[in-house]
Amino acid sequence: MQDKTLIGSEEWCAFPQLGIPAIKARIDSGAKTSALHAINIKTFQKNNQDWLRFDINPIQNNSKSIIHCEAQLIDQRIVKSSSGTREKRYVIRTEVKLGEHNYPVEVTLTNRDSMGYRMLLGREAMVGRLIVDPERRFVLGQPSSENLKEYYYKETNKKGLKIGLLASNPELYSNRRIIEAGEMRGHEMHFLNLKYCYMKLSASNPEIHYRGGLVLNDFDAVIPRIRPSMTYYGCALTRQFEALKVFVLNSASAITQSRDKLFSLQLLLNNGVDIPTTGFANSPLDTDDLIKMVGGSPLIVKLLEGTQGKGVVLAETKKAAESVINAFKSLNANILVQEFIKEANGKDLRLFVVDGKVVAAMQREAAPGEFRANIHMGGTASIVKVTPEEKKIAIRAAKAMNLRVAGVDIIRSSKGPLLLEVNSSPGLEGIEGATQKDIAGEMIKAIEKNFKSH
Repeated sequence: MQDKTLIGSEEWCAFPQLGIPAIKARIDSGAKTSALHAINIKTFQKNNQDWLRFDINPIQNNSKSIIHCEAQLIDQRIVKSSSGTREKRYVIRTEVKLGEHNYPVEVTLTNRDSMGYRMLLGREAMVGRLIVDPERRFVLGQPSSENLKEYYYKETNKKGLKIGLLASNPELYSNRRIIEAGEMRGHEMHFLNLKYCYMKLSASNPEIHYRGGLVLNDFDAVIPRIRPSMTYYGCALTRQFEALKVFVLNSASAITQSRDKLFSLQLLLNNGVDIPTTGFANSPLDTDDLIKMVGGSPLIVKLLEGTQGKGVVLAETKKAAESVINAFKSLNANILVQEFIKEANGKDLRLFVVDGKVVAAMQREAAPGEFRANIHMGGTASIVKVTPEEKKIAIRAAKAMNLRVAGVDIIRSSKGPLLLEVNSSPGLEGIEGATQKDIAGEMIKAIEKNFKSH
């Protein structure tokens, strides 16, 4: 019978095939499967088989040390964590080195930022090989701080910038593309979920913390991609990063004013950008005069808080306009009414501005029977040649709003191009798909340019 190796409740181990020289593991016979901390997990094909690329921060509370790994995907499993949550995880098979012994083990990949250990060794890996003395720790020895420095604190790790993407959904196309584009250009990219961030306000020592107590004070740059429902908290976090002297691609004040439809239109007009004739009221009594103000029906009625085409109604007759305005009035809502540009024929332009330059443009066309051209509302995207005047409007609009990255929506009217809206977190899927341009890469270049100029 093979002698079993004695281990303690914590041990240092290595994963030679993954290029991980040392990682501290919690030995847990209560857990069936072993689990390894992994972020930025992506699938790819190699020799007609499914493989995974993923990143590991092997040292707890140190997100600067990063190892890029590849392994064959062998399974996907639902795993119940110690906190009771169920999660679908990728499974790989690799060798673990404990002391003098190497064993093949199956490991699930998951984000363990909120856990005390980057690695958990479960009982499947122990059976027939290991015996645990829970009262002891590091029976097999541990690396010295010099060893760890040599492994993980080399200067080569500091070539690129450390960039955070502050957003809500890591699976969203735009967010995945930005992470990918940053990594392709040699930067250390981190997805920072807004909901997991919290902050310490202090004149002498302000901080931002992340799930599990990780301190986020060592970022070079942050890209805020804040969904409308999280504007208040997302902008508060962005301001905190600014207070820590972190470069932010769009500032909190620029995002806040771009989300206020009325304020942004007033700003644009003050900067000489033409818009469709617009009326604004809070639950108006003079509905009739408000309709007349924008040239009568048909007209567009918008709720100030709407996004992605929601809260926008086309009223084709005066009667329809009155009933829509009265319905919004009962909500005690702020209402925008805007002239309807019939000749646009359900089409508008989206110009993508990065760092004062139009990097891509597409035409969006509304689905049949729909007047809103938003891609989310079933609109279709196609390449379009924009005029120098349209480019000028888009650049001036982004500048007026103080946005380094902006999606500028323009409509072609008989009076010439008119600005509809400026978006501070424009989606990439429609425009990258239509134009085949690397817009995510342009956003990363804008960050690099800032650091070169300093």
